[in-house]
Amino acid sequence: MDATRPWAGRRLHLVGIGGAGMSGYALAALALGAEVSGSDAAESGATARLRAHGIEPSIGHAAANVPDGAEVVYSTAVPEDNPERVAARARGLRERPRAELLGELSGLRRTIAVAGTHGKTTTSAMVVHALRGAGLDPCYLVGGELRATGENAAWGPGEWLVVEADESDRSFLALHPEIAVLTNVELDHHATYGSRLELDAAMRAFLALASQAAIWDRPELLALRDGPVTPYDASPAAVELGPGGSSFSWEGIDVALIVPGLHNARNAVGALTACRLAGADPARAAAALADFPGVRRRFERLGETPSGAVVYDDYAHHPTEVGATLAAARSFAPRRLVAIFQPHLYSRTAQLARAFGAALALADVVCVLDVYPARERAQDFPGVSGRLIAQAAADAARGRPVWWLPTIAAARGALAGELRAGDLVLTLGAGDVDRLGRELVTEAGS
Repeated sequence: MDATRPWAGRRLHLVGIGGAGMSGYALAALALGAEVSGSDAAESGATARLRAHGIEPSIGHAAANVPDGAEVVYSTAVPEDNPERVAARARGLRERPRAELLGELSGLRRTIAVAGTHGKTTTSAMVVHALRGAGLDPCYLVGGELRATGENAAWGPGEWLVVEADESDRSFLALHPEIAVLTNVELDHHATYGSRLELDAAMRAFLALASQAAIWDRPELLALRDGPVTPYDASPAAVELGPGGSSFSWEGIDVALIVPGLHNARNAVGALTACRLAGADPARAAAALADFPGVRRRFERLGETPSGAVVYDDYAHHPTEVGATLAAARSFAPRRLVAIFQPHLYSRTAQLARAFGAALALADVVCVLDVYPARERAQDFPGVSGRLIAQAAADAARGRPVWWLPTIAAARGALAGELRAGDLVLTLGAGDVDRLGRELVTEAGS
């Protein structure tokens, strides 16, 4: 067997291949020698990247998509009655949840796994960037596209694998981490966890898998670890925030970032702590972060509108993330900060509407779209819409304008005459709200 292609002879078919995680698994499996196919409901940036690597995803789900002899791997969002899963069972093919494949991949390399309700994508990307700068060449599986590489995954001969550990479906419990990083814990995925106690139990089980752990220095988080732990933090008093960046000292080493916000300084300290635990040279790792450009859809600059307003996009979809992103935007000292928020999931909207409203009220102008449903159905959540968040934002905004504009088309029309030079516009959410930001910018080039 070719040691560089240990999966040669295997055929994998991934249902939901365009997802942030699944597309990365597909690229890793291909690099390991497997024959890879897959399908998804719609085209996306991930499907385009897969084609560039020689994987041709089928758009739309159909039994005919499933190759003979394939192991059928499915994402959490794919139900049992999906035609490709039904066809696999009828033909006696092996069906596997994505967590099983992730566990296999993690077993092939020494693994650094980054978990937490917020910041795990950026922190994982920072670990990759810093390890590369320190002369290591890690494999990685990250739930966002690294701007430095244009990829969300890579697989090579490197000793380490950096994984974004996703708690949303408990798949992170299938990992085999040597080093675990925990950025924070808040209840977010209400369909998976009925309470904070359930989430804490899952995080405790995740941390128990690792021989070493780097954890944000908070008593309630450190209490989840029974074993060696390295606390880390970046306190407001120790971080100098400037327009679009920050600087601070970590273990006597000066660190400068071009990604904004206190939360990113904290992410960087967590990443550097993990790199040190992995044996990387601390000074080289810290120096590498000076040109860390971030992750796509994490405070990503899209361009300017015809009137000169600058548009950024961010994946923030929890009140804490929204608040942190708006605070980071304030470091640019805009004339006005305009927040355009698209809620993600009816269940999250129902649970957190008041908190979302309070976070959005940090902006000068707030625009709320309707809920991006993803895997949920409106009929299962009667009375729940983005209007709940718009009302909560209006209650907290102390007279500042709050607009309820359910569709992207309505928001674009309303904003066209509103934005001015000096405004900073943030599109926020885990759905397709970035399309609105790109359309506002495209107008400038038309």
